[in-house]
Amino acid sequence: MSKYPLLGMTLDELQSVVRGLGMPKFAAKQIASWLYDKKVNSIDEMTNLSLKHREALGAEYEVGGIPPVEAMHSVDGTIKYLFQVGEKNFVEAVYIPDDDRATLCVSSQVGCKMNCKFCMTGKQGFTTNLTANQILNQISSLPERDKLTNVVMMGMGEPLDNAEQVIRSIEALTSDWGYGWSPTRITVSTIGVIPAMRELLRRTRVHLAVSLHDPIPAERAAMMPAERRYPIEQVVAELRRHDFAHQRRISFEYIVFRGVNDTPAHVAALTRLLAGLRCRINLIRFHAIPDAPFEGADEPTMVRLRDELSRRGITTTIRASRGEDIQAACGLLSTLRQGNGSPAGRKESPEASGSEPHETSSDARCGTTIAPERTEPDNKKTIP
Repeated sequence: MSKYPLLGMTLDELQSVVRGLGMPKFAAKQIASWLYDKKVNSIDEMTNLSLKHREALGAEYEVGGIPPVEAMHSVDGTIKYLFQVGEKNFVEAVYIPDDDRATLCVSSQVGCKMNCKFCMTGKQGFTTNLTANQILNQISSLPERDKLTNVVMMGMGEPLDNAEQVIRSIEALTSDWGYGWSPTRITVSTIGVIPAMRELLRRTRVHLAVSLHDPIPAERAAMMPAERRYPIEQVVAELRRHDFAHQRRISFEYIVFRGVNDTPAHVAALTRLLAGLRCRINLIRFHAIPDAPFEGADEPTMVRLRDELSRRGITTTIRASRGEDIQAACGLLSTLRQGNGSPAGRKESPEASGSEPHETSSDARCGTTIAPERTEPDNKKTIP
């Protein structure tokens, strides 16, 4: 009989567990401490629980940590890890060390519904959402977990298409009963799923990174079908309603494609779209993926765009690329492992098309892996 994983449960859920097993209420905090602070691998290690209670807990539950099944190491120190989820599916997490920081790029779905034309994950189609357990397992089972300073929800999938499980994961990461991190060390990426984005901003204080890539609606819709459901102008209008003072930040991710979104007209459109909004633009180099109809812009173009946008008052940086020698872009390794790299037969999602929901079949997200922007560490504990 399969057992329920404890990793990923909130304190309220752990209290329900101990109540159902006839354990004292304070045992919930003890279990949370073993899971998120002492990072045990088994219930038997929870030695401040009585043997009777450990046996009762172990009869129905397990810690639920699963180590990665494969790792690819880059010459620049980047490591891509492959995690199995379920019987046949795989997701990726990318560990990116950078001087005094170490960032983990975490996945939130197996595949993705958004069907962005530059994204390997989108070519897989959508299979399933990850649970909070499967999201946090990428962190807790990471060999380098003690070195982590930042987490970015920028891996496979659209995080805000799986908003509840992502927010539950953030709760475990930022609560005193959990990992105890400052929310400013966590960034969630989104194409702009407006209702879920609104909920994320209400319930958390994490940073937000919006996948923009083209400020001209018709062009953005051609490369990102979700523009038809969530127009970027409406996404930005929603962001203007929220408070981004203090430490919380908005950034806009902008992969630069040669001859597509790198012209003076795009600079002017970006300036109009983001006028008066406290934000930054991260220019990203595109790394080719199979069958993508794009080429990356050259270095002079990247520098020109950065300088033109900066002159117009928008803080703009060129993000360093990482892990190019191991195909660190999200979705490439899992596609190879699942043996289904062909996008043939994929179904476009309702989020992308603007239609009502329907099931999609599948057998992963960005065409580039980047060094995330620097976030100042705080005095809270590191990921245990």
